Amino acid sequence: MRYAILLLDAPYTSQAVHSALRFTRALLAKGHVVDGVFFYHDGVHNAARLAAPPQDEPHLVDAWAELAREHAVPLQVCIAAALRRGLLDEQEAARHGKQGCSVEPPFELTGLGQLVDLGLRCDRLITFGP
Repeated sequence: MRYAILLLDAPYTSQAVHSALRFTRALLAKGHVVDGVFFYHDGVHNAARLAAPPQDEPHLVDAWAELAREHAVPLQVCIAAALRRGLLDEQEAARHGKQGCSVEPPFELTGLGQLVDLGLRCDRLITFGP
């Protein structure tokens, strides 16, 4: 079965991010396909390059990036929601005259059209939010 994940919450504000990550890992372990994870609203904070949680807490940004690298799962971040919250990749930082970027690769800024496409391609779109 093909799945897409929609994440609406920021890391460390609720259990939603942990649950989404564990659910996605479980899907992959059972042999399902995850066509992508889409980060929207406050969920865009999961792509924050400068996140530095205490050492005794899981580093959720790194955990998503590791999952993407290991399983070739695209991590798509809503560009409008990200820009509103100060998250920019190199291209957007240059376009807006900012000195640095704050989106951690392999996260990529995309539009809502990618979310619609994920929903159409997949058998299930599972949403995690506050």
